[in-house]
Amino acid sequence: MAQLLRNGRIYSSFAREASALLVEDGLIGWLGDDASAETMSADEVVDLAGALVVPGFVDAHVHTTDTGRSLTGLDLAGAVSLADALDRVAGYARRTAGRPILGSGWDETGWPEGRPPTAHELDRASFGGVVYLARTDAHSAVVSSALLAAVPEVSALAGYRPSGHLITDAHHAARAVALASITGSGRRELQRAALQHAAGLGVVAVHEMAGPEISSEADLTSLLELAADPALPAVVGYWGELGAADKARQLGAIGAGGDLFLDGSIGSHTAALTEPYADAGGTGYLRFETGELTEHILACTAAGVQAGFHAIGDAAVTQAVAAMQAAIERNPRVRQAGHRLEHAEFVTDVAAFAAVGLTASVQPGFDATWGGPTGMYAQRLGPDRAARLNPLAALAAHGVPLAFGSDAPVTPIGPWAGVRAAAYPRFAAHAVSPRAALTAHSRGGWRAANQDGDSHGTLAPGAPASFAVFAAGGLAVDAPNPGVASWSTDERSGVPGLPDVAPGAELPRCLRTVRRGVVLYDSGELG
Repeated sequence: MAQLLRNGRIYSSFAREASALLVEDGLIGWLGDDASAETMSADEVVDLAGALVVPGFVDAHVHTTDTGRSLTGLDLAGAVSLADALDRVAGYARRTAGRPILGSGWDETGWPEGRPPTAHELDRASFGGVVYLARTDAHSAVVSSALLAAVPEVSALAGYRPSGHLITDAHHAARAVALASITGSGRRELQRAALQHAAGLGVVAVHEMAGPEISSEADLTSLLELAADPALPAVVGYWGELGAADKARQLGAIGAGGDLFLDGSIGSHTAALTEPYADAGGTGYLRFETGELTEHILACTAAGVQAGFHAIGDAAVTQAVAAMQAAIERNPRVRQAGHRLEHAEFVTDVAAFAAVGLTASVQPGFDATWGGPTGMYAQRLGPDRAARLNPLAALAAHGVPLAFGSDAPVTPIGPWAGVRAAAYPRFAAHAVSPRAALTAHSRGGWRAANQDGDSHGTLAPGAPASFAVFAAGGLAVDAPNPGVASWSTDERSGVPGLPDVAPGAELPRCLRTVRRGVVLYDSGELG
């Protein structure tokens, strides 16, 4: 079946003034203007009514099941105080009638009390139930006494605190027990909810960051089986376990990396720094020796799978670069293998980072959420170090490939919000153009997965017909004069037709998402 979409704006470097495209057998068969479209034969014609068509977005760092939980369960991201959070737990406990409570999203840095709940407070709020509440960065959690009792070894593990606020190994152990309460069918429902939500935002593919500390083998296997459905976004799997190249391949993952934690997070004081935290002392932690990382990189290269690490603090990023340098000395092919670093927030030597060939899989929403002179980063690190985080412009200028993601549910899936955050960061020196940001959030995701060989992430003849259609801001497509004139073009993009994503402008609204010719989401507004 051939479908012709016309009377729109097609964002394509192949045909800069295109307003129509033809989809045939899952591929783009033609792009051009509406006058030329008159000669095209199609089984169906869709009037875009001036809407914008861009390559489908890729979210290059997602935790799908956890995202489903945040969408359908207890999400504390909006809690304005400790008391508010506890009230929400109590209300949820009443509705769930004794079932385990798994929640996430709390952030004590904005609360008047300035601290998270204790186990005893959760006991009262949940009427003695099993409670696991992940902090917004997912690198620490508060748990109830009932959950602590279900993990008898927890008190002997690093990161244990009698208050119930757990980090590092103690957190991982409690998290594993809490997540085990999700049944197979329940897990599948959460995963489907997350993928459908992503599709409704113009996302055609996600990179799942699985691993023994963050999810489970069963969780990844279930997700990859679900993603075989062509009516859902594609899922690219990663398994974050050291020395597990063979296991990653067996599980269906393309890399033994992703959330293979070298350190933790700034918010939980566990990101590895070279100088102490400004508000708490200590320098976080590094989990591995550099030599172990080098051997992992070499093993992954030999096995033909991607290596990758989670690294946020400057000590962790420096260690990852050093491990890559050592691996390259032993096998120069390492530089071209497409290995990647997740987050890479505190890069002190951008030139060295670029020289080892790493892709930076980054989350612009982190800066939007926690950046700026008074944000959480400044509280934890002081204003001078905080202003150096997330140096996207410097990375791009040195030729480092960028792939954008959300780390959902840490920050919400929202590709246009990510484009805005990268183009208008808290510190203007780190800004990239809207055009570069959109590329990093589309083709950049395919490149980060070493899957751009068949023109993924572009709109050109012969490329996969994977795209998203957007209305300008909140404007309905049947509004008066809904065509090209309705778009406010961002002059900094250098490309006609990109919307204005400056702070205060209303972001585009998704009308339809298509992956390889299959509609994943349709608002019902296109003719």
